Amino acid sequence: MTATQPEVAGPLHARAKQIRRKVLAMASGRGQGYVGQGLAIADVLAVLYFHEMRLRPDDPQWPDRDRFVLSTGHYSIALFAALAEAGVIAESELASYGDDGSRLEMSSMSTTPGVEVTGGSLGHGLGIAAGIALGGALSGRDYRVFNLLSDGELQEGSTWEAAMFAGDRRIARLTALVDVNRTQADGDLVLEVEPVTSKFESFGWWATDADGNDPDALVAALDAARAVGDRPTVVVCHTRLGFGVPLVMERERAHFVRVADDEWAVARRQLEELA
Repeated sequence: MTATQPEVAGPLHARAKQIRRKVLAMASGRGQGYVGQGLAIADVLAVLYFHEMRLRPDDPQWPDRDRFVLSTGHYSIALFAALAEAGVIAESELASYGDDGSRLEMSSMSTTPGVEVTGGSLGHGLGIAAGIALGGALSGRDYRVFNLLSDGELQEGSTWEAAMFAGDRRIARLTALVDVNRTQADGDLVLEVEPVTSKFESFGWWATDADGNDPDALVAALDAARAVGDRPTVVVCHTRLGFGVPLVMERERAHFVRVADDEWAVARRQLEELA
């Protein structure tokens, strides 16, 4: 992989920081939320929405748009922040995150502009994404499908059935991004999932690892994946929950975080100190 050009990497770092700012603002309005995941995945979403995917923010249902399937629905706090940063939804709407009647649920809903599928029940995203990608190919469309799933979902058989299907059908316009943070709701992974890349390769995928908190590394990995062209691809993204905010990173349990009122200012200051 070649090094990312500064004119690409610089703006993406800035976009990721903006997404993190929005995540903190949304969660502080509730006093709690999936803050750790939102902070961790900001770099991945910045690279997807501002470098990789073909989109029209003013027309979220443009037929030839690239599709993003969020399997881990509880990561919606980061997706909504990215959609607001991209201009798909109004930034003012972010304040309604998690409110009764809001379009911005704590687990993503397909009724929200820019959201392709309802997420929440884990283990289904890769199968849905494979079906969307195959359907596009059969219809003569050239859009690509990107699926964000988690290492926890690699413990579910449905994920590997989808991987086997996509590899067998050589669904070349499908790219999976696996968030490997080695954490579940109550602590560490219940079952060991490594070696992730070689497992996908055994199902006929092109696979690579990347630092999921480094936009430069993510751009290089996705550039390489785009050049493959004859099979599905996967980028295994190694992230750290709460990245950029030590107050969250150092929590014993960072899956669903409650932050005291007097701690939000600390969290914001720590984020601004992030290079």
